[in-house]
Amino acid sequence: MIGMLLCLLVGLLHVGFLVLEMFLWDTPRGRKIFRNDPDFATKSKVLAANQGLYNGFLAAGLFWAALDQEALFAFQLRAFFLGCVVVAGLYGAATVSRRILWLQCFPALLAFAAVCLGI
Repeated sequence: MIGMLLCLLVGLLHVGFLVLEMFLWDTPRGRKIFRNDPDFATKSKVLAANQGLYNGFLAAGLFWAALDQEALFAFQLRAFFLGCVVVAGLYGAATVSRRILWLQCFPALLAFAAVCLGI
């Protein structure tokens, strides 16, 4: 149950990332969150939207994983999608900002641990 709820929470985080990257990237709020200057935000808007779309795919997979009724398949989905988020978070932390480790990777790692422990 806790693993399912944490999986849903990580999915909601990724919906938030989708909104920030696809729709708010070059707004004052988006620039403040991502610490971008207006020129960079304008030039990278399409790339950020693409990245946001991928976060949306992760969110969809996490929701599917959290809500699937067949226990073994749900476990496999949760492990796969949470593992993808952990890897993406580690890569982002290594290449973009260490904040990604705490905002993306750590919640997914907690959910992954809960799922693997069956709690």
